[in-house]
Amino acid sequence: MSTRMCYTGAVSKAENNPPLDLLFRALADPTRLRLLNLIADREICVCYFVEILRTSQPKVSRHLAYLRRAGIVASRREGKWMHYRLVIPKDQAMASILRETLNRLKQMPQMRRDVSRLSSACCAPHKYELLQSAPQPVLVTST
Repeated sequence: MSTRMCYTGAVSKAENNPPLDLLFRALADPTRLRLLNLIADREICVCYFVEILRTSQPKVSRHLAYLRRAGIVASRREGKWMHYRLVIPKDQAMASILRETLNRLKQMPQMRRDVSRLSSACCAPHKYELLQSAPQPVLVTST
């Protein structure tokens, strides 16, 4: 008889990196891969995910929460909307796995279509124009 363990807790600040198996489980879902592909080079509001993936907001939020627990996505609130960005793990092996996964995703036709749909997504007509004095979002490393 085997016992199956499931990591469901949040990654603590002291831990610095989630368990490797949690990273692999986070990367094992097509929806989560699509989300990661969309935030690979930018921060995105949850409303764009809903429109681009053509799925419900609760489903998108569940997947984003899973990616946050895996330590590879961070979020911030702006008004009523949540914005998400990629977090590169400090562990070099995990960072390498994530970067290689993102590089492979960029080559896939469906992932390219998702990124191209960003230009016609909802919410604001000039959503990706950078403000003159605003800093650009950067990829962050987990602390």
